[in-house]
Amino acid sequence: MGGPVTFASRAEEDAWWMDQALAEARRAGEAGEVPVGAVLVHNGAVMARGANAMVGTRDATQHAELRVLRAAAYATGESRLTTATLYVTLEPCAMCAGAIVNLRVGRVVFGAWDEKAGMAGSVHDLLRNPRLNHRCEVQGGVRESESAALLTGFFRARRG
Repeated sequence: MGGPVTFASRAEEDAWWMDQALAEARRAGEAGEVPVGAVLVHNGAVMARGANAMVGTRDATQHAELRVLRAAAYATGESRLTTATLYVTLEPCAMCAGAIVNLRVGRVVFGAWDEKAGMAGSVHDLLRNPRLNHRCEVQGGVRESESAALLTGFFRARRG
C-alpha cells in the first residue's frame, strides 16, 4: 500500500479504514469464519490487519481484534499502542476490550453494535470505564449497516 494515507476529515478517514476492516471481514466469511475484520492504524499507515480465525484454529480467542493487536505488538516490540487506532467491524467483546485497555490503544472505531456481548456501550462500556487505568476514545456505528449485513447474512446462511 505504500506510505501513509491522508484524509480531509476524521469521518472520511474512519470510513476509509473501516472499508479496509470490512474487506478483512469478507475474507473471513468466505473462509467460513464469523465475518469480523480489524485493521490497526498509526499515523495513516497499517500496523496490522486480520480477521476472525476461531473456526479454522479451533481457538475461541482468535478474534480479529486480538489477532491484530498481537501482530502489532510483536512487530513493533511495543506493549503500549497509545497512538494507534483500531478499526473493527463489530463492537469488541469483554475479552477484546480487556486486551485493548491493557495495550492502551488510543482509539477504537467499530461498525456494528453487539447487543449481546458488546463492551463499548451495548452491554457495558469497558473501554471508557473511569475506574480503569486507561480509557479509549470510542466511535461506534461507522459503516454500521455494511458490518451488520455481513454478520446477518453469514448467520442466516448457516441456519439454512
